[in-house]
Amino acid sequence: MSLTSAVAIYFVVWWIVLFAVLPFGYRTQAEVGEISPGTEPSAPSRFPMLRVALVTTAVAAVVFAGIYALLTSGLTFDDIPYVRDL
Repeated sequence: MSLTSAVAIYFVVWWIVLFAVLPFGYRTQAEVGEISPGTEPSAPSRFPMLRVALVTTAVAAVVFAGIYALLTSGLTFDDIPYVRDL
């Protein structure tokens, strides 16, 4: 796998993991009880962007390591057993 392909795959995995991590761990303004005028009560009260970025990077690295291991292991679709005649 070339470096360009690895970076592109990691970038896609990072964005997918980001959207999976975003909803975890934040509290809405309504839950905190401090609703700023002109905002929705469901808006986050404080958004921990650094924590989300670090968790996303760590999880994406683990997922990418699994993808890299599968791609470089030499397995092909022919190695997957299936029933031909049903």
